[in-house]
Amino acid sequence: MKQDYFIVVLAHSLHGRLRRVHIPQKLVYGVVMLAIFGLVSLVGVVSSYARMALKVSNYNSLRHEADNLRARYARLQSTVNQTNEQLATLQMFAEQVSVAYGIKQKLEGPADLVSEARLTPTLSESIAEYDYLRSATPPRMPRQSSRSVLRVTMVPAGWPVNGRLESGYGVRSDPFSSEGAYHTGLDITAPIGTRVSATADGVIVQAGIGGSFGGYGRLVIVDHGNGYQTYFGHLSRVMVMPGQQVRQGDVVGEVGMTGRTTGPHLHYEVRVGAAPVNPYRFLNKPIAVQAAARDFPF
Repeated sequence: MKQDYFIVVLAHSLHGRLRRVHIPQKLVYGVVMLAIFGLVSLVGVVSSYARMALKVSNYNSLRHEADNLRARYARLQSTVNQTNEQLATLQMFAEQVSVAYGIKQKLEGPADLVSEARLTPTLSESIAEYDYLRSATPPRMPRQSSRSVLRVTMVPAGWPVNGRLESGYGVRSDPFSSEGAYHTGLDITAPIGTRVSATADGVIVQAGIGGSFGGYGRLVIVDHGNGYQTYFGHLSRVMVMPGQQVRQGDVVGEVGMTGRTTGPHLHYEVRVGAAPVNPYRFLNKPIAVQAAARDFPF
């Protein structure tokens, strides 16, 4: 059987001899195929390396951009902190100006509470309160000595319970839905059973659970006259009755966790003309001397 092959002639330069080498065609074709396969593989490896190098370059670029964004965020955060400090300084200056003009008394109390900017009443709030008190019609009062009249406490003053301020007045995250909600009072944490005291003289208008105050749990509302009312919510025990007269410092109930709450605390509200106001402004007002007379001017 005839076999196709290639003949390669080799000549020796010294002796002049010729030598013929027979190379089968299949071997030549195999070598060519291997060469082509190797070239294709080399091209694939090179292209893969190029793609990998491009991805690494993109990754490095993204990482550099992320580092720049982090640095920019840090600078912005520093600017925000400086702005907050300036706002706090301006608020303190506004407080001093309001005190100097007799608009309201100087806020005093624990440093962690005074430093809460959103708890501190603004100058506009102080002016609004001053205008309201100035325009309000004083109630008719029985004949008493001027000293006795001045001793009657009709405006809330002081802390209603010995505890720690947990949540302030204003916009906050709802503890149940985690959505934004407006908190109309202060939450003061204290152990269950801690006594809650009235912050001003008044008459009990609500005591217990009922009406449209279901979320407050056991609730006590004290009407102090002249549009002032105080709310004491989430009580475990109510120790007064509707229509009862109370004096500043009298116990109206005990701290609990009734109603819509996640833990034992007192929900304390102050309302003026049925509208909630920031109770923090009343916490550190000096407590007036109690009147000796039992009768109330309202």
